[in-house]
Amino acid sequence: MKYLTTCEDDTIQCAKAFAQHLKGHELVALDGTLGMGKTVFVRAVIQALSDKNVEVPSPTFTLLQTYDTIKGTIYHFDFYRLKSPEEAFEIGIEDAFSDGICFMEWPEKIGSLLPPNTIHIVFENTPNGRQIEIKD
Repeated sequence: MKYLTTCEDDTIQCAKAFAQHLKGHELVALDGTLGMGKTVFVRAVIQALSDKNVEVPSPTFTLLQTYDTIKGTIYHFDFYRLKSPEEAFEIGIEDAFSDGICFMEWPEKIGSLLPPNTIHIVFENTPNGRQIEIKD
């Protein structure tokens, strides 16, 4: 599925629609350059699945944030600062892959550790805004 977004609110609406299709054990890779709306997307999914107005900071410096939601635990990784794929084991990627919903920003940083059943959400600039493509 492809969505064209022209503002942050469009990205939030796309994320809320995506959240309704989650069953509780998905691996989701968010592909795109800096400032494309990846964290905005994940934040909107988490807030859509939470029973309260939860604060969702970017995991850029902590590398991982977890959230309890109505569809299970959500793991939100930001691999941008990893120097090698093996560092992902130090922050609990094995647990995240076997439990809950796992969102991964900068998935290319973990290379071959990314499971083949991962859903990819690709964020790209277009002449008319941003395109968000969900590939599952």
